[in-house]
Amino acid sequence: MDYVKLGRTGLRVSPLCLGTMNFGPHTTDEDSFAIMDKSLELGINFFDTANVYGWKKGEGVTEKIVGRWFAQGGGRREKVVLATKVYGGMGDWPNESRLSALHIKHAVEGSLRRMQTDYIDLYQMHHVDRDTPWEEIWQAMERLVQEGKILYVGSSNFAGWHIATANQVASQRHFLGLVCEQSLYNLAVRDVEMEVLPACEYYGLGVIPWSPLHGGMLGGVLRKIEEGRRASEGTQERLEKYRPQVEQYEAFCDEMGETPADVALAWLLTRPAVTAPIIGPRTMDQLTGSMRALEIEFSDDALARLDEIWPGPGPAPESYAW
Repeated sequence: MDYVKLGRTGLRVSPLCLGTMNFGPHTTDEDSFAIMDKSLELGINFFDTANVYGWKKGEGVTEKIVGRWFAQGGGRREKVVLATKVYGGMGDWPNESRLSALHIKHAVEGSLRRMQTDYIDLYQMHHVDRDTPWEEIWQAMERLVQEGKILYVGSSNFAGWHIATANQVASQRHFLGLVCEQSLYNLAVRDVEMEVLPACEYYGLGVIPWSPLHGGMLGGVLRKIEEGRRASEGTQERLEKYRPQVEQYEAFCDEMGETPADVALAWLLTRPAVTAPIIGPRTMDQLTGSMRALEIEFSDDALARLDEIWPGPGPAPESYAW
């Protein structure tokens, strides 16, 4: 495993990040434990979760699974770069969501308790909070760093100007600020190339793409349907929109002799500022199959062909102004 730095930090993480969103709703404790153990065996040291995963308000189902896995010992916690998130509703009272200093304090304490750890390596804001000033947010985060409860701060689903504003304010406070951004990014959805990726490059943020297979649409959906497997309703809707490109894409992957899922992951690793796409395996086979993406290399012609099939928007403002 060739580890990479997370943005401008000295923190080294695997170029694939284990996403845990399926743990609980779709994957049992036993299977989740096995997937996490296998991830470490494969050299994946970067795990991503969130306090709302498990989708039972206030329960933190997925974080609890991660905590029970850590509790088995064997150096599991020490080997993992642990990322979780704050913002989503953890209750029905006014201050049980978003990014007020009060909610950040309660949320981090809840995550630490559920995951049975005394620190979080990467604490990510799950969404921008337009109603809370950056001075309040950074004061709360600075306190958590001083207390040793978190080490780094990241964002998720931020616009480029949110990243710029956040890090300018952090700089004025002599604070490290955001070190990474977790965005929706894949071959089919490339909007972040306009302004988010340039902002991340400028401010030294690593990019952690979520939904790298666009909900399964880039994972060989046509072949799966031909084999009699049923695509989810969401995947079917996306396929209706993108069927011509998907047909061309799967044919191109066949020419390469690679699976569509592996090509989609490997392509992201060629993109500026990208640190590690998030893989969210439901099964062990999905986890081990993802490792092939680390070995694929593209020729210039292959990258150009992917751009023809899945054209990006180009950088701002040229993409819309000239």
